[in-house]
Amino acid sequence: MLTQSLKITLAASMVIGGMSVAGSALAAGSGSSNATVTPTCKKGLAWDKKKKKCVKVEQSGQLDDNNLFEAARDLAYNKRYDEAINLLNLAQNQDDPRILNFLGYSHRKLGMVEKGLTYYTAALKEDPDYTLVMEYMGEAFLQLGQVDKAREQLAEIEKRCGTDCREYAMLQTEIDRYMAQ
Repeated sequence: MLTQSLKITLAASMVIGGMSVAGSALAAGSGSSNATVTPTCKKGLAWDKKKKKCVKVEQSGQLDDNNLFEAARDLAYNKRYDEAINLLNLAQNQDDPRILNFLGYSHRKLGMVEKGLTYYTAALKEDPDYTLVMEYMGEAFLQLGQVDKAREQLAEIEKRCGTDCREYAMLQTEIDRYMAQ
């Protein structure tokens, strides 16, 4: 039986006709510990779960919000931030905290940290317990040199899931890295 990390490594290295395959367990924020395989499509395409293929998405409503979110998350984690933003902007529910979180993430990664923070704030307004948003918000504060605010996010994460959860460990690592500079 293959180990979980070996399965993910093998899946991440596969390339199948117009799409690369990446293990979603590698992507923080999937909300699941399943090692499902999520395809990442070529530029201008998004994965359609129903059709089980990459499709061109040109307008809102062509894919449901869950498909759009998953495709955009994969694009963002593959450093294709502009494409992720374009897909997220097609979502019907622009108040979905997952959509807002990855709009924030993608904008932040493009260097628009303040704009990213506005999306994170909106996501937390919709779901005050969304610890991944808090983790990313903490990273944004570190980018701005605001360690005290990053530590506030760390404390909020600890209140919700303790010091053993993934988001706490991720932000603590980033704070430690920042302080060691």
